[in-house]
Order: sequence, then structure tokens, then C-alpha cells
Amino acid sequence: MTGAPNHHDDAAESRGLARVGILVISDRASRGEYSDESGRAINNFLNKVVRSNWIAVMKIVPDGVESVANALVEMSDREDCDLVLTTGGTGPSPRDLTPEGTRKVITRELEGFGELMRRVSLEQVPTAILSRQTAGTRGHCLIVNLPGRPAAIDVCLNAVFPAIPYCLDLIGARPIEVNPDVCLAFRPGA
Repeated sequence: MTGAPNHHDDAAESRGLARVGILVISDRASRGEYSDESGRAINNFLNKVVRSNWIAVMKIVPDGVESVANALVEMSDREDCDLVLTTGGTGPSPRDLTPEGTRKVITRELEGFGELMRRVSLEQVPTAILSRQTAGTRGHCLIVNLPGRPAAIDVCLNAVFPAIPYCLDLIGARPIEVNPDVCLAFRPGA
């Protein structure tokens, strides 16, 4: 592969292709009452932006602290995901408990992700201030909470994805390389 030098460790690379979890959090989608579009929006974004080979791990769970926490542990620990992108459950309604489930299992919160996603979303809709997205790490896995609307997912991922490859390098995850024509990922010294 040509391009910027890789900034990752050999142990991460020896584990194979990067594994990306896409976790849809929705009572109705988990019951099969509607076809999920948000998980598909995340997958489409990744197919457009990520240049290196990767494996998708998809899951749909109902809203709730325990359902989210259990799914995140399964995806990070047992499925060995390097990155988990959640969608749904970040608003103020009583069943929107994704941030609480995330905070229950992460070891370090990365507040800047939520701050940036709210800022760019606010340029689109005034209700972005109601969103409670966050991000954090669990071992070598980065977990990022995204909103549930496909258009909002695209706005948020375009804003935060430039920092994700370097974050994965720093936490010992398998590397992800991006298409520089679509996403200008930043790696210091590269």
C-alpha cells in the first residue's frame, strides 16, 4: 500500500482486518416493525470513505441501558471490533438511553466527539442541542454514538471521521486507511 506511513503496532495488524461494529439501537427495528435505514447509512458511509479492507459486524438491539451495554461488550470483547458505531437512542426521550449504556462500559470518555457532532448538526437543525452523542474507548475499541436519522449520521461522520484512524492507532486497534479524496484523516507527522 502506498501513501502515508502506517502508525500502528504489529500486534494490531497481526489480528487481521479491521472489524467495524454497526449497532442499531431501536425498539421498533429490533421487533422488525420497520426496515432500518440508519445502519445502512453507516455502512454506506464506510464503504465510501474507508480504503483499506474491513469486516462489518451488524447488530440490532432494543433501547435500554442494559441492552446497549451488553451489545457493546459483545462487539468489543467477543467480536473483537476495533470501532463500534452506534445509531439511535441519543435524544431526550425516556427510552433514549444509548449514552448511559455506553458510559457503563467505556473506560475513557472522549467528549470532543459529541461536542463536534452537536456543533455541525446545529448548523442543520436547531434541535441538535437535544442530542446526547458521546464516544469513548474500551480496550482497543473506539465506540461512537451517532444519531438515528441517516442524514444526521452523514453530517456527524463527515465531521468526526478524520480523527478516527489516528485514534484507532493510539488505542492499539487494527488500522483503518481512508480514501483521501473523500476524507482527510489527520495523523500527526504524516
